Amino acid sequence: MLNPKFIYFSFLFFFVHPVFSQNSATDPYTFGEELNFEVSYGWFNLADAKMEIARKPHLQDSKPHYKIDVYGKTKGAATIFGKVNDNWGTLIDMDSKLPSLSYRHIEEGKYRKHEKVTFDQKNQTAFMQLYDRENKSLKEEREFKLPGQVQDLVSGFYYLRTLNLKNLKPGDQLVIRGFFDKEIYNIKLIYEGTEKLETEIGTKDTYIFSPQLPKNNLFRGEYPVKVWVTQDQNKIPVKIKANLFLGSINLDIKSAKGLRYN
Repeated sequence: MLNPKFIYFSFLFFFVHPVFSQNSATDPYTFGEELNFEVSYGWFNLADAKMEIARKPHLQDSKPHYKIDVYGKTKGAATIFGKVNDNWGTLIDMDSKLPSLSYRHIEEGKYRKHEKVTFDQKNQTAFMQLYDRENKSLKEEREFKLPGQVQDLVSGFYYLRTLNLKNLKPGDQLVIRGFFDKEIYNIKLIYEGTEKLETEIGTKDTYIFSPQLPKNNLFRGEYPVKVWVTQDQNKIPVKIKANLFLGSINLDIKSAKGLRYN
């Protein structure tokens, strides 16, 4: 079944180890930013997706954090194959740009999953809590040892936006390190160059990245996923394309609100 899970699978490959320098003072995103996307397969519009930063800081361990949520929901004829209503979220420390907490609320057909992961980046541990399908009773707890500082599924992409991408050359690699679904991922992200792209929010000069994926039965080719990120100060994603063995999934931006830089 084709559903918004592909969106998050793409985001997975942005768990970036700090190979390139960060921007110094101001984050490229801010409170209240909202990015809306449409997910399509050929001529079929399958789902809507949204990336949203809360309008004010969220305190975690007495420190201010960005609270960021990613939503995906099927629409139209796609619901015939099973309704999807997912929410993936993170709390990012405003100073370190590292996640302190991540969570998933997954509703895909009859499948349900509610998970919370608390990160101790200093002591390099992740504490996972898994709840029942109604998200009321705790059913599993487990602590994981981390190899160092990591990003989660959502925070990794926002961390990428803080990096200085101007000096990249085609073929340069960003080393990926993140924690997701009880595992550590280390994957290479390849910089492919730039492209001028027509989008619903205007013509954008973009950077192009492709993750190097292991062989699998879902995607076609060694670099099946491409992500276009604007070259302006906001560095927002405007397109993601995943080549499947049959056709491709496209994620295209429809609107962008509350950007730090206009």
